[in-house]
Amino acid sequence: MSGPWLKDRTGTHGNALLNAIAWPLSVLLVLYTVFVLAVNGAVTDDFTTVYSAVRRFLDGAPVYDEVYHYVDPHYLYNPGATLLLTPMGLSEHFALSRMVFIIVNAAAIVAALVALVRAFGHRLSSALLPVAIAVAFSTEAVRNTLIFTNINGILLLVFVGFLLTWLAGYRWVAGLLLGVAIVIKPMFLPLLFLPLVRLDVRTIGAAVAVPVVTNLLAWPLMADAWAYVDKVMPYLSITRDYANASLPGLAVYFDLPTPLYVLAWGAMAVLCGVGTLALLPWRRSDELLWATTTSALLLTGVFLLSSLGQQYYSLMLFPFMFTVLLRVSALHSMPAWIALVLVLAPLSFTTNYAPVAGRWIGTFIATAGWALLITVICVTALAWLKHSGIIGRRHMFTRVGPEERGNHD
Repeated sequence: MSGPWLKDRTGTHGNALLNAIAWPLSVLLVLYTVFVLAVNGAVTDDFTTVYSAVRRFLDGAPVYDEVYHYVDPHYLYNPGATLLLTPMGLSEHFALSRMVFIIVNAAAIVAALVALVRAFGHRLSSALLPVAIAVAFSTEAVRNTLIFTNINGILLLVFVGFLLTWLAGYRWVAGLLLGVAIVIKPMFLPLLFLPLVRLDVRTIGAAVAVPVVTNLLAWPLMADAWAYVDKVMPYLSITRDYANASLPGLAVYFDLPTPLYVLAWGAMAVLCGVGTLALLPWRRSDELLWATTTSALLLTGVFLLSSLGQQYYSLMLFPFMFTVLLRVSALHSMPAWIALVLVLAPLSFTTNYAPVAGRWIGTFIATAGWALLITVICVTALAWLKHSGIIGRRHMFTRVGPEERGNHD
């Protein structure tokens, strides 16, 4: 056989071949995930809880009128977030609203991937885009985000928007986007560290203003706003012992001795702190590497150490995953990818011969993955510092330009 298929596949023809393979696969996976898996849904249903609460808010009825000691999914968003979520409940047609919400979240995930492909120096004609979409829609994070029908897909786009606008110098816009993410899910609060290091008052001010302003606007509009303080906040402070992959969740589930739990929690917290500090030199040499890696470390710390960690939160690691394209990355090692497989692979361990063990492995595999990822990032950052002292700061801290990130077709 002869022809263009035998030419160098690292060039244009190789990209065309990869596109020919990856685009059908990615489109099929998106359609299958959205119109089969997500439409079918699952026992876990985040959308109904939120939709019903927003409808009650629009109707002037009490929002936080649930019995919070039951296991059923509860409405946990603050009044400000409720105000921002009102578009979900504008239609009285539940099935239509759910379908639209699924499609919007799927589109947001794709849009975030498109933005990341461009940010890391690749054209949209590159096969990287369909490959990224195919990989993303094969993960537990994307699948369960859409199957459970929650807002994490939109939050991924908001998070990516914050990173890229902040790095581009649009401080007010970045702050507003971070503020939206924080008011909906406070787990994004640690990301204030990025502008804080830069003494970026504009970004911090805008990010803090959004939760404050939205709650001030929503409070008088809500029939039972103070119930959020009286009922929901105490519930949020409790570590639940089911479907909770955080380290506190594991400790409660297995009734770990307090000294052992405190030691483990403290060790992981120290690794997060040390890793964050060790990454600081890169804020001047390669902001993209620094911002994506630091944000991944901070968010993974939240997933692991807070009172509630869900495996599909790992969706927010997607920006960090793109650093594998850079000359320097914490993902240039096997342990890092073992960690990502543990937190992103859609694996089920439930078997007929060990149903209980299979369920807890399925829950706490993410715990192991997050702990390993934190360790890998911290150790890698420390190794970078040591290596830079040996071979010279000029080499290790040279900014990686678009051409080195692979700016090609």
